[in-house]
Amino acid sequence: MKIKRSWIIIGVIVIFGLIVYSSVKNSYNKMVRMEQSVEEQWSQVETQYQRRTDLIPNLVSTVKGYAEHEQETFQKVAEARSQAASTDINANNLSPEKLQQFQQAQGALSSALSRLMVVVERYPQLKANQNFRDLQAQLEGTENRISVARRRFNQAVQQYNTYIKQFPQTFYANMFGFEEKAYFESQEGADQAPDVQF
Repeated sequence: MKIKRSWIIIGVIVIFGLIVYSSVKNSYNKMVRMEQSVEEQWSQVETQYQRRTDLIPNLVSTVKGYAEHEQETFQKVAEARSQAASTDINANNLSPEKLQQFQQAQGALSSALSRLMVVVERYPQLKANQNFRDLQAQLEGTENRISVARRRFNQAVQQYNTYIKQFPQTFYANMFGFEEKAYFESQEGADQAPDVQF
């Protein structure tokens, strides 16, 4: 009787251990997969921003041919491009502060590009140039791709963050060092309509 009870206790402990092991293993593997998904989506965001950065020199060169006296605008675009290209974060270090720095650099580049487009408006012959129109179309397409990549990144981050905050995954996430990832957020003032004056 005593031996039978010992085997039952051992059996219950082994079964409980297997259940705990299975839960930890499955949760850990799912967190790894979800973190990899966040990293993959981040690489898509970086790829689209890099595409935009690569288009800018060609766009500026084309505009320079028509508007040589707009040197200050060209300088601001070059500086913003340089700043955006040098702001480097990776998917393993997506803290809110780092992501905000990245967004600010990209926002400054967007602002500089907007000023460049204002310059373009003063030169109708430039707007008629096929090379410029092709570059502008590529830039617009890239901006759309950036928007899609950011949205997909935020979705992957939302799924990951939600999962690691749920019970019992929150314990496993803390145990194995899985940390919450930052989201892309809209720029301050994006909720306000721009003031357009003619």
